[in-house]
Amino acid sequence: MLLDSNLYDAKTHLSQLVDRALAGEEEAICRAGKRLVRLVPVDPTPPRRPGQLAGMAVPDDAMAPLTEDEAALWQ
Repeated sequence: MLLDSNLYDAKTHLSQLVDRALAGEEEAICRAGKRLVRLVPVDPTPPRRPGQLAGMAVPDDAMAPLTEDEAALWQ
């Protein structure tokens, strides 16, 4: 169900609108009766998986000084 709130009410009751969005409701925020935006929950971030980089190695020369050609590119 899409509920409409005017911009002034949205500023005044933002915390409540966020709670309602988290509960699954969609809220449209309007100005002069025209819908501007919808407030909806963000997709949850997938949990981190330990060991995703297992087996990857840093090359031995990763911290080696730049060659003259590489250093020239930074100037």
